Amino acid sequence: MRFIKVGVIKIIIPIRCFSCGKPVAHLWEEFKDRVSKGEPRKKVLDDLGLERYCCRTLFMGHVDLLDTVARFRKA
Repeated sequence: MRFIKVGVIKIIIPIRCFSCGKPVAHLWEEFKDRVSKGEPRKKVLDDLGLERYCCRTLFMGHVDLLDTVARFRKA
């Protein structure tokens, strides 16, 4: 896993796709920026070169839970 610092928030995104092994972590920030500006997710994924369902699933299914998990302290 790779920690990518976006502003103050850190997110965890896999470096490679779990199924095919394609490197995908470097595309995450651009994906989030373009989607937050209102571009359709399908177009952004196509432009980034994510054509396989396994790679697209990583981006579409990612839920940022790092802040939620960080609230719990180690006992």
